[in-house]
Formats: sequence, C-alpha cells, structure tokens
Amino acid sequence: MSTKAPSIKDIAKIANVSITTVSFIINGKAVEKNISTAVIKRVEEIILAQGYQPNQIARSLRTGNSKIIALMVEDISNPFFAGIARLIEEKAYKKGYKIIYSSTESDAVRTNELIQLFRSRQVDAYIISPVQGTEKIIKELIDEGKPVVLFDRHLPTISANYVGVDHFKASYDAIAGFIAMNLQNIALVTVDLDVEQITDRHAGYQQALADHHITYNESLVLKVPFKQPRNETINQLVELFKVNETIDAVLFATNYLAISGLSALRSMNKLVNDSFKVIAYDDGDVFKLHSPQISAVEQPLEEIADNIIKLIFQQLASTTEITPEKIILPAKLIIR
Repeated sequence: MSTKAPSIKDIAKIANVSITTVSFIINGKAVEKNISTAVIKRVEEIILAQGYQPNQIARSLRTGNSKIIALMVEDISNPFFAGIARLIEEKAYKKGYKIIYSSTESDAVRTNELIQLFRSRQVDAYIISPVQGTEKIIKELIDEGKPVVLFDRHLPTISANYVGVDHFKASYDAIAGFIAMNLQNIALVTVDLDVEQITDRHAGYQQALADHHITYNESLVLKVPFKQPRNETINQLVELFKVNETIDAVLFATNYLAISGLSALRSMNKLVNDSFKVIAYDDGDVFKLHSPQISAVEQPLEEIADNIIKLIFQQLASTTEITPEKIILPAKLIIR
C-alpha cells in the first residue's frame, strides 16, 4: 500500500514552523524574509528526508515562475532538432530551467493547441520552430510579455528574436562545389514545404547554376511530399535516377531525404564515386560511416543553441521591452 506524499503542512509541523515559513524557503525567498540560516537548513533537511515534492503548477501560480521552457520543433526525432534539443536542455538546466519538448509536424492547428496547453501550464518562455498559421497566437505570447525565440524558420509578420542559418549560401556553396569538380548535371531533391529554409535552399541551387552558366532544368528537381512514407520516396528517387541517367551530382535538402537517397542508390547498385557525387544537408554519423563517406552541409548546432539560450535568458532577466534580434549563422560545407 502506497504512503501518502507529505504536504507542505506536514513539513511545517515536523519543523515546528509556520506553513508560510516553509513556503518562503521552498520558493527561494527565505533570505529576503529574514529567516535564519539554521531554520532554512532544518527545513531543507526535513524536505529531503520526507521526499516532499512541491506541486509545480500550484507553485508557478503563486510565484509566476515555473522554471520551465517550452521547445517546439517540427519533429523531435529528426537528428537536427534532436541535436539542438539536447544542447538547449543542457544549457537551460545549468541555469535552473527544465525543457518540455513537443513535435508540431509542421501543422498549424497542432501547434496552436500545444501553445494553449503550455500557456495553461504557466511555462516561462517559448523556443519555437514555427509554421505559417501560428502568427496570431505567437503574437499574443509576445504581447503578454512572454519571452519567445523563433529558430530555423521565422514568420515575416512577427517581430520576435530569431536564430537561423544562411541556407541560401549553404546550398549555393554546395552546388558551386559540385561545379568546381566539373559536374554539370546536378539534381536537387527537396521537400514540398513552403517554408523559408527549404525555399532558400532551392533558390541557392538555382542561383549557383545561373552564376556558372548552367541552364536550370526542372526535371532535375524532385519535390518529395512532406511526411510521405519512406518506401514511396525511395521509389521516386529510383525513378528520378533512371529517367535522368546523366545526373552526376545530387544535393539532398534534408538529412532524411539523403538517407532515402542512399537507399535508392544502393538498390540500383549505383555507386558514389568520382563521376557521381552526393551532398547531404545536415551532417550525421550515417554519412561518416557510409562507404565512401558522404559530403554534407553542417549546421552549427552549438552556436544555434548558444544564441537561442542567450536570447531567452536576456528576455527572462529583463524588466523592460527588448528590441528583437535576428541572428543568421553560416553553415559549413564538409567535402569528403
């Protein structure tokens, strides 16, 4: 039979102090309320011994501070977002904050519902990789004075802190790298999402071809439906390579498309070699372990996380309105 969890009243009774005194100690206000060091120590020892856990929601309602930050991304299982989440969690934890994760699946209705849920839980701040259709609720958060940092993609109509990567230049440099190796029939495999970081990669591809006097060929651009089953994507890729046998280089605009692409090439016994090159967007162990190793565009995860945390905690610490910053970081092209 389980034992009833101790309450704040139980702690006060054991320590022979008032409930108010225990509350001040739990909420970090003991010093300003002139509670003696001896009493603080005694109460803290009793709390530890009794295994008392304060109700986080009730506590946040009392103090206005939950010490929780919501992190909302497209897909937490995606290696890029997972890497960012791990770094943000580590950096936030050192500052006494916890992270709640959620995946939006780039769905505006789902995102709006999640934000409403986090509002009811009194979270202190929001780190969001947003989707179109969430502008109204994000603006409401900002108007309420909640710290908000957008990253990976931003909403042009929303004035908020933003951390992103120069995807246009990253894609441009990848294509220019292919051309420098005397490759001319360059394909782009991307996803059919109308979001800035995807459209910028397409634009960088087009501009690099134009600047090197190579005619843009729509048949060499495959736009894969978002959330399409992997086997269907592989079939589309096999068809792309069969119909366009002269393709000598491919830029995959996401890491999961690159993995599907490698599977398609293997099924065709088509080798990555001096006459056929591949670049994946977002580096990862799978590309380093592949034989031969796969070149990749590496986004600066540590810098992205550092800047997100910096902006969030600037807002959390400020008592006045801060002018939003837009931080754009360079990606790194790793040629293997």
